[in-house]
Amino acid sequence: MYETNELKNLRAENKYTIYDMANMLNISSSHYSLLENKKRNLSYEMAIKIAKIFKTKPDEIFLKKNTI
Repeated sequence: MYETNELKNLRAENKYTIYDMANMLNISSSHYSLLENKKRNLSYEMAIKIAKIFKTKPDEIFLKKNTI
């Protein structure tokens, strides 16, 4: 499961609102909010779309990072 804060932090760093993200993804703001707060399952396709917005790979956002 991805880290909720990672997605919120990226959004804030890029000065996007929940409404901005929803518009770019062509979904409702409530749908995006549920994704961001892990109350709705994230599809691989949606992960790719979100990663493209931030010009990164889905793994960089959604893959849980283990520290050794």
